Amino acid sequence: MNKLINISELSRILNLIHPKTKKPLNHVLRFWEKKFKQIRPKIINNRRYYSPEQVEIIKKIKFLLKTKKMTIFGARNLLNDNINKLDDYNISSLDTDYYKNLFKTKGKLILKKLHSIKKYGKKNTS
Repeated sequence: MNKLINISELSRILNLIHPKTKKPLNHVLRFWEKKFKQIRPKIINNRRYYSPEQVEIIKKIKFLLKTKKMTIFGARNLLNDNINKLDDYNISSLDTDYYKNLFKTKGKLILKKLHSIKKYGKKNTS
């Protein structure tokens, strides 16, 4: 069964957090929802819930807007036209950049956890 994620959880996953108040910036996701037809959360009891597929689409939108510095118009056209499906053999395609960035971020997180375990790990008491 796919786990649905509420809008606040998704904001935290995407690191859309106000730097001072530490509150999730849910308004950003609601704005993107208006601009991108690919974002269609399930609304249950007036609350937005996102499927894992929706989360991946939103991560890609965030990557295009924040990392690649594309305009909303450009990112929307790219997603609507499915340009990357025609560009599978191009090593520098946006999909490649997206997944490279994703793996780099996950790798840094794993290294950070490993260093933490090394530094504060269990002591051998035998």
